[in-house]
Amino acid sequence: MPFERIEPEKLSHAVIGQIEGLILRGILRPGERLPSERELADRLGVSRPSLREAIASLQDSGLLVARANSGIFVADVLGSAFSPALTRLFSSHPEAVFDAIDFRRDMEGLAAHRAARLASDTDLAVVDTILKKMEAAHEKRDAKAEASLDADFHLAIIEASHNIVLLHMMRSMYDLLQTGVFYNRQIIFELRTTRTALLDQHRAINTALQKRDPDAARDAVQAHLDFVRASLTDKLRAEENERIAKKRLDHEQRRQ
Repeated sequence: MPFERIEPEKLSHAVIGQIEGLILRGILRPGERLPSERELADRLGVSRPSLREAIASLQDSGLLVARANSGIFVADVLGSAFSPALTRLFSSHPEAVFDAIDFRRDMEGLAAHRAARLASDTDLAVVDTILKKMEAAHEKRDAKAEASLDADFHLAIIEASHNIVLLHMMRSMYDLLQTGVFYNRQIIFELRTTRTALLDQHRAINTALQKRDPDAARDAVQAHLDFVRASLTDKLRAEENERIAKKRLDHEQRRQ
C-alpha cells in the first residue's frame, strides 16, 4: 500500500519555518538582532537545544549571522541585489538618478494601487501614523527627519501591497537611497519651495489610500515622483548655472 508513517515535525523545523517566514515577509529586517537565546526559546515555546539547532541551520543557509559578543542577527540579504561595482557605477553617473526615480514611479505606483485594494486596516493605520510624524517634523523644520520619514512612508505602502518580491526589491532600492547613492533625499526637503508641496503630496497619497481608491493612490504617488524629478532637474540646472556664473565673475575680476 502506498502509505508511509507520518512523523511528527521536529521542533527545530517549525522554528526555521517561522523565522524564514518573518524574514520573507519583511517583518524581520536585515541587520536586526534576534532576542537572546533564553528569551527567544520562551517566546517560541521550544527547548534551547531545538532553538540552537534551528539557528545553526539558518546560519548555514545564510539567513542569520553570529557576531562575536553581540548575538544573532538577520543577515544583510539585500546586499546581493546590487554589486559593489554596479553601486559605484550608479553613484558616478548622473543619469542613474533619473532612472532610479522613473523606476520608483512605476513600482511604487503599482504598490500604491495594490495597497489601496489589499491593505488591512492596520497597514493603513501604519501609513497614517508615519504621515502624522512627517507633519510634526515639518512643523519643526527638521529636513533630516522628514527625509527619513519619507522613506518610512513609502516603504510602509510597499509593505501594505503584500507582494513579497516587490517588498524585497524596493527595500534594496531604498538601501541605496538611504546612503545617497542615487541622490540625497534630505536636500529635497531643505528646498524652501518644495517642503510644503512635498507634504501636501504625501497627504494626497494617504487620503487616496485611506479611501481605498487604487487609481487615485497610484496617480498621487506618480505625481509626487514627477515633482521630485522636476525639483532635482531644477536643482542640478541651478548648480550648473552657478558654476558658470562663478567662472564669469572670476574672469571679470581678473580683467581689472
